Amino acid sequence: MAVLQEYKCPCCGGAIAFDSGAQKMVCPYCDTEFEMEVLAAYDTALKEEPTEEMNWENSGGSQWQEGEAEGLCTYVCKSCGGEIVAEETTAATACPYCGNPVVLMGRLAGSLKPDLVIPFKLDKKAAKAALKEHFSGKRLLPKIFKDENHIDEIKGIYVPFWLFDASADARIRYRAIRVRKWSDHHFDYTETSHFSVTRGGTLAFSNVPVDGSAKMTDDLMESIEPFDLSEAVDFQTAYLAGYLADKYDVDSEQSMQRANERIRKSTEDAFAATVQGYMTVMPEASGIRLQKGSVKYALLPVWLLNTSWNGQSYTFAMNGQTGKMVGDLPVDKAAYNRWLFGLTGAIGMVLYAASWLLWLL
Repeated sequence: MAVLQEYKCPCCGGAIAFDSGAQKMVCPYCDTEFEMEVLAAYDTALKEEPTEEMNWENSGGSQWQEGEAEGLCTYVCKSCGGEIVAEETTAATACPYCGNPVVLMGRLAGSLKPDLVIPFKLDKKAAKAALKEHFSGKRLLPKIFKDENHIDEIKGIYVPFWLFDASADARIRYRAIRVRKWSDHHFDYTETSHFSVTRGGTLAFSNVPVDGSAKMTDDLMESIEPFDLSEAVDFQTAYLAGYLADKYDVDSEQSMQRANERIRKSTEDAFAATVQGYMTVMPEASGIRLQKGSVKYALLPVWLLNTSWNGQSYTFAMNGQTGKMVGDLPVDKAAYNRWLFGLTGAIGMVLYAASWLLWLL
């Protein structure tokens, strides 16, 4: 059984947590604020705290069957003594009995410690406001969804990310076509010219993010990018107090393929943008080699909001640093049909007007 770690206020003994607005540790009971410079001292003190070992012999209960206990971890809250059951990858949470924020030190004490963390800049109130703003202006969103949809769960979570740095040496060959047309008194002429176009060079990539959590879909996490990594600070466990945090369960080796895909796509797009002046451009051959590759382990802030309406669940994610909100929304079929009918009618009128003008000419 692992022990929960929390931060006590030296003034009143209450549990303190990181305040995203003040960018300090704040005690919610006596309102005392603590500068972030003292966090290193907190971490040192935490590591030096003695652990208890109190063993009991108990014949009660039955034995777990093979596979039944996989993925279960239990922890004891130091404030109230409540027992918490969490997933193996949970690194920070809140006690469901007394509400105190806790950090599961055993979960983060694995083979790798995070290098960086971006502290939350936006709180739960901002996440709710961003969701409301996300609903506004959506003409095809059912009005009843705005009225009846309610938030079932909202949680701030530090998501594990791998940040990849590399230099990409690339050489790409394209097949391009340029068409020239002209006429004289007798004929219309078309000249089609074919070209082989080559581009080569080196691009530097820094902090290409790939989420290291199997529970988070890559598309959802990439949709709330970018994160401003210039605001990342050296990891300290005190930043996790008051939020959920996951330890990676997809390691850097497994994440390299996704990083390669992102680097390859960005390189191809950057080179293709330089091939201009042609009617069509098609890539024929591509060679990309990575050099000086390195990877860092970081925890990045994300707000997750789960809502329900009409028997269905909807998940929204917000960047806890920038406020960018993403998530799928239902479509009002009647409004969609009206919009489609109006669009079809508008296109028909334009085509009719064009044909009438051609007839006049």
